Amino acid sequence: MNSNWQTSWFRNAIALLMCAIAIFMTISPASAESSDGEHLFNANCSACHIGGNNVIISHKTLKKEALEKYEMKSLEAIRHQVINGKNAMPAFGGRLSEEEIEAIATYVLGQAEAGWSTARVEPTEQISGI
Repeated sequence: MNSNWQTSWFRNAIALLMCAIAIFMTISPASAESSDGEHLFNANCSACHIGGNNVIISHKTLKKEALEKYEMKSLEAIRHQVINGKNAMPAFGGRLSEEEIEAIATYVLGQAEAGWSTARVEPTEQISGI
């Protein structure tokens, strides 16, 4: 077998395992009751999407350009992804309330607009300039 393929596969398997562990270990009663998008994102999403990146599929980030490219530039599209999951991303529809999912979607879209800086930005329904 090709050594590069084995290394790549192993790295992806470890990253996926770490995300799965983080998802199940970080959901706590405090995060389930919070409506703060940043807190909820950090508790449920940041293991795989820290800083708006993606440790599983590196080009499918939560950054503005990727959201636009993959038609995820609206609150509705992000909500749908969080509720239903896709590929390696688990569905959070059964774990988080509608309000919590809305808070996460709002936070993600706002951070995408701000370039994933530490500044908090309230998003519009779609990323501006589109």
